[in-house]
Amino acid sequence: MSAPVLTAVAWPYANGPRHIGHVSGFGVPSDVFSRYMRMSGHRVLMVSGTDEHGTPISVQAEKEGLTTRELADKYNRVITEDLQGLGLGYDLFTRTTTGNHYQVVQELFLSLWRNGYVIPKTELGAISPSTGRTLPDRFIEGTCPICGYDGARGDQCDNCGNQLDPADLKNPRSKINGETPKFVETEHLFLDLPQFIGSLGEWMQTRTEWRPNVLKFSQNLIKDLRPRAITRDLDWGVPIPLDGWREQPMKRFYVWFDAVIGYLSASVEWARRSGNPDAWQEFWTGDAQSYYFMGKDNIVFHSLIWPSLLLGQNGAGDKGGEAGAFGTLNLPTEVVSSEYLTMSGSKFSTSRGTVIYVTDFLKQFGPDALRYFISVAGPENQDTDFTWEEFVRRTNFELANEWGNLVNRSISMAHKNVGAIPKPISQTTADHELLGLSKAAFDTVGAHLRRSRFKQASSEAMRVISAANKYLSDQEPWKLKDDPDRRDTVLHTALQVVQDANTLMTPFLPHSAQKVHEALGGTGVWAAQPQIQEVDDLDVPERSYPVLTGDYAGEQAKWESTPIEVGRPLEKPSPLFAKLDPELGETGPEWAPIVK
Repeated sequence: MSAPVLTAVAWPYANGPRHIGHVSGFGVPSDVFSRYMRMSGHRVLMVSGTDEHGTPISVQAEKEGLTTRELADKYNRVITEDLQGLGLGYDLFTRTTTGNHYQVVQELFLSLWRNGYVIPKTELGAISPSTGRTLPDRFIEGTCPICGYDGARGDQCDNCGNQLDPADLKNPRSKINGETPKFVETEHLFLDLPQFIGSLGEWMQTRTEWRPNVLKFSQNLIKDLRPRAITRDLDWGVPIPLDGWREQPMKRFYVWFDAVIGYLSASVEWARRSGNPDAWQEFWTGDAQSYYFMGKDNIVFHSLIWPSLLLGQNGAGDKGGEAGAFGTLNLPTEVVSSEYLTMSGSKFSTSRGTVIYVTDFLKQFGPDALRYFISVAGPENQDTDFTWEEFVRRTNFELANEWGNLVNRSISMAHKNVGAIPKPISQTTADHELLGLSKAAFDTVGAHLRRSRFKQASSEAMRVISAANKYLSDQEPWKLKDDPDRRDTVLHTALQVVQDANTLMTPFLPHSAQKVHEALGGTGVWAAQPQIQEVDDLDVPERSYPVLTGDYAGEQAKWESTPIEVGRPLEKPSPLFAKLDPELGETGPEWAPIVK
């Protein structure tokens, strides 16, 4: 029995629509991985939701003339619809403003409190002079006092990786309106991170298979951990369940603290909605494996801070303690971090107009072309520039010319000459070599997908497709009218490889994989898609919201080569991918910024 797999996907922030840079980090990689793991026999729980607390939500709500909850509702729905459009197979995509989430966050906090890993402390808090509102650390930037980088955030410097406090910055300024923050003394609760240095270090030594950039970055930060605030002065967030704190309406948990706990709360909500409230434990305890997907700016939260919260809840930090209400929870098996997808060398930026929204992209190009581009040319190991020229090239030459052409001409010739999948009569060395290459790819591509090496996996799958195209060109079945036995054998071999290649490409291209399955005469679901359901809040009366969910346990594609059914009727196929106008590579669509 394969080990259960938790796919924990970073929570997109609900202060606006998401762009393709976002989904290249958390969205597409996590779904490609999860689809492969399901196909290979693992029971998978893929969870996330919209992150809806914190000052930026309040700031954006004011700009749009909405209440904070109205704004969160608006973008929760927009993001949920975009992720469904991409075909991201969440078991539950929820949100952080549910009654269930509040309860799980408060319960885990109390475990940390009882075990002594939370301490009260007075600090200098950043306040906006013009509004009187607390400024979140990430909305303050300035010069790093350690490396001198001008552009460090109030919580950490992306240049040197060190943890910071806003008051440490030289020349601090608000990213919201550019004003200089006012620093005032205020009491907050802090996660006592130094109490995890030993236990984190020991655990980190066991993470030998992590991506080198994630492992080295995390190991370098452990020895310098300092207490980190988990509360803030604001009225939009999860209340603090302690006497003396719950009575203060302007004290709430810091948004980063409740968001990382969302992986657990979403799992609990999924279990409660499934009819078995304890079902989440299968994915959090014992031999279960857990993989966390995010962009590189979130590494520290997933490789150090979230493991610290889990250790503290488990009573397994440096000062010990008792396991909390959730029992002993597994720490991450792997933190799968992507680099940045950039435009002209810079991060996507809504404020600068260098942004391509997922909604717009899906309307014009559909999901699979974007999924493929991110998988084969995305920022897996280094920052990668998105250009329309490269997108058009990949779509036209790899998806349309290579894969789409193989599918279309193989099925078209079989349909025209036989009307069904032909029977192989006598196979030659060339036939056996191609079939052997195709079958061997399941192990090769699968090994790469298991390690989240998406570029290598997609390249190996495309190698099979290229070999099949060469095989057809070499064998020339259209010239074998006088030798129908050989013609049918060649077409049978090509169609078998089309079916194999379709399985190999399914994690990357689930929508077109369903079409290929049907073009080969198949019926039923090949690659299940997520659905949006309107649900009632489990704990707050008269509140409802959309969730993304799906049934992925039914009969569908498996990660194996299965013989095609001789005699299955075939219809004339439609083109799998439409070729894009080459001029699009020069200008991009009218709605998009021009990027060279």
